[in-house]
Amino acid sequence: MLDASRVILGTHGQLHIDGVWQTNINKLEASVEIEKRELNLVGNDWKVHKNGAKKGTGTMTGYKVTSDMIQRGFTKFEIISKLNDPESYGHESVLLRGCMVDKIQLANWTAGEEVPEETGFTFEGFELLNPIVAN
Repeated sequence: MLDASRVILGTHGQLHIDGVWQTNINKLEASVEIEKRELNLVGNDWKVHKNGAKKGTGTMTGYKVTSDMIQRGFTKFEIISKLNDPESYGHESVLLRGCMVDKIQLANWTAGEEVPEETGFTFEGFELLNPIVAN
């Protein structure tokens, strides 16, 4: 049976851009999709698939605190995602390589409200630095 204390909470997540912890970020999504080629082979009544190119995309969301993302422009950077819930089986770190923003938010504000900042990005590779492994 699942030990509920082992379920990881995002509360213990961190996002680092080029080694600097981004304390204003409260949500990160990143995923890799693969382009599958569908093949029809003679003598086989099943369609088979061949792996093609991979594409990494993501979104980081948080509160605007500085102008760092505007100043960075469209230069590439690295992200390290960390999850470190003290009740989990361990911590997980994933490195995203060759990250580049899709667009730069120059303004998005409303009087009396926090200023949100959502940045979509692509990446060109990843590495699982520290996997979580159940004991």
